[in-house]
Amino acid sequence: MLVNTRQDDITGRLFQGAAECLAEPFGAPAPSFEILTLSRLRAGAAPTRPFRPDRHCLVSLTSGTLRHAVDFREHALAPGQWLWARPGQVQQWGDLDRAEGVVIRFATGFLDPDTAIGVCADDPHAPVLRAPAAEDHALLRAAVTQLQWEHSADRLAPDTRRQVLRHLLAVLVLRIASLPTVAAGSEQGEVYLSFRDAVERDFANTRTLSDYAEALACSPRTLSRATIAAVGMPAKEFIDRRVVLEAKRMLACSAVPAARIGERLGFSSATNFNKFFAQRTGTTPIAFRGEVLAQR
Repeated sequence: MLVNTRQDDITGRLFQGAAECLAEPFGAPAPSFEILTLSRLRAGAAPTRPFRPDRHCLVSLTSGTLRHAVDFREHALAPGQWLWARPGQVQQWGDLDRAEGVVIRFATGFLDPDTAIGVCADDPHAPVLRAPAAEDHALLRAAVTQLQWEHSADRLAPDTRRQVLRHLLAVLVLRIASLPTVAAGSEQGEVYLSFRDAVERDFANTRTLSDYAEALACSPRTLSRATIAAVGMPAKEFIDRRVVLEAKRMLACSAVPAARIGERLGFSSATNFNKFFAQRTGTTPIAFRGEVLAQR
């Protein structure tokens, strides 16, 4: 029988420092699993600037409100809702003083393969915010509580403890993945999904719509119809937005020169990259980076 306790009553222990892990740049070493409360995160001086971890981040509140940005889009999190940011996405904490809750971070490899596939763990297009129905709250709360207790305990051998945590995390993420999204999306057909995956693979190699149409054995018009139906924008705009997102990620969370970023994204010159970025964002890459670095 599970003990009915509040999520924020258990601080848990980290395999290494809390704030340092959450502030680490993309690609830096981080524990494969960690769980902590927002109160502990506050005490550890959470990062205020954007950061790009290579771990999943689950956030849920027990009280208050929190605004948390994922890939430069701010999400308003209410008690009971779950925010799930994927590896490689840029995150930024809002004001933590008005919220209590729990943060869970884990590597995709910490999940067993079947669970990772079942929840589409590394799908970069997966919904960020999910809202459980009233009857789901108790089940999710119990799953988190059990996970916190086991993470705080050290009576098991390390390998056994790891397996227990892996199975308990699988229960939680399977339940979260089954929850409805806060904003229901449009119908996503097979053509759009194939195009979306192709763009994710090759956006740094080509921004030409006809290249994707040829690879998928369909016409550019077919791709645009499918993309407009699914996400409300033409296919070429979809490609360009993905390139802009990656540029913003690299500008915000790395010291790589803007010209080098443009080169990595397939631009023939820094001038072409600057023009492309400015036309689609209203600012230059250097100005965008300056705005990010000015944040406290």
